[in-house]
Amino acid sequence: MSIIDHDLDPAEYAAAATLRAALRRFEKESVRVLGGHGLTTERYELLLAIKARTEDGGRPTTALLADDLQLAHSSTTQLARRAKDAGLVSRRVSSLDGRVRYLTLTDAGAAKLAAAASELGPERQRLIALLRAL
Repeated sequence: MSIIDHDLDPAEYAAAATLRAALRRFEKESVRVLGGHGLTTERYELLLAIKARTEDGGRPTTALLADDLQLAHSSTTQLARRAKDAGLVSRRVSSLDGRVRYLTLTDAGAAKLAAAASELGPERQRLIALLRAL
């Protein structure tokens, strides 16, 4: 099988290039906005995942968040510990299983998340519109 057999239609290459460029712009703008709120991308994603799980009526655990964030459990634990040290999240040990930690946003964490997510709204909407168009 030659490489030609796997060649994409020119429109598919253009769509792939457009998508990758939009993702780079979104990431660049995210870093700028998040930095203005004193957040790293990883910390913002942690706060966002906690908020999303809580809004669904769940009780976010380190294990669930590791899956959401596609990180190793140990990496998520360290990320959560640093966010706790920064006053953005609280961690509570399960009364049923001492290995389980429930995470919740503090008032400060919720405020930073809300401000950053709001400011990123227009950029997020641009990316969503592009994805729909592709």
